[in-house]
Amino acid sequence: MNPLAKMAAILPAVVLLVFVRDLATPIAFLALAYLVLIVGVSLSIRAVAVLLLAVPGAILVLGFGFSLWTDAALVANTHPVLQIGAWTLYSGALQIGFATGLRLGAILALSLIPGLSTTGPDLVRACVQQLRVPYRIGYTALAAFRFVPRFGHELEIIRQAHRVRGAHRGRGPIASLRRWVSYIVPLLAGAIRHAERVALAMDSRAFGAYPDRTERHLVPFRARDVVFMVLFWVVSAALLALFFPWAPPV
Repeated sequence: MNPLAKMAAILPAVVLLVFVRDLATPIAFLALAYLVLIVGVSLSIRAVAVLLLAVPGAILVLGFGFSLWTDAALVANTHPVLQIGAWTLYSGALQIGFATGLRLGAILALSLIPGLSTTGPDLVRACVQQLRVPYRIGYTALAAFRFVPRFGHELEIIRQAHRVRGAHRGRGPIASLRRWVSYIVPLLAGAIRHAERVALAMDSRAFGAYPDRTERHLVPFRARDVVFMVLFWVVSAALLALFFPWAPPV
């Protein structure tokens, strides 16, 4: 599917979740995001670990942390859950904390829908083709973004070379610091060489010489993209209408 369709589908829900304060609404959107990810996205083992462990763990940590930060004077009329000396944790603080944690978790899970199903090149192509972003900006940003995995690859090669030569053996913080300092110069040299190769490759392809470029890979905006957006908007509106988190307390 078109990356822009996936981003546009979740955008209204992400924006509206910022303003909800209940527990049911973020739980519903969290379930919706998980359903779409499980059914519609081919997940790797790392992505499954993020969904099953990282996101719930983050919700628990954030929920408990925000509960501790909640002003006790605002929830003093609720039932006390834990008391240590003069400090008391109220059920209202837990509700506020976990409502915030669930809200952030739901926003994260919705963001994973385009994040786990979209590649950087396809997003750039879609922005250039549909949003009319100048290709000079799009592909330059993509080239800069691809420097990050390149640095990781070169760092691993430098580490292997140091191991083969037996450089900076030893344990402890001093030896670790010496190893990291010794990586800096070869890593910078490799980065400069890579930047020069990228610049030469872009110049040899006349990058920036013309206002438009012929795309080898097209990312069209099809009818199925429109259907997905509309269905996601309808389901989001139905969930918000069902729970209506902005209703005044009775």
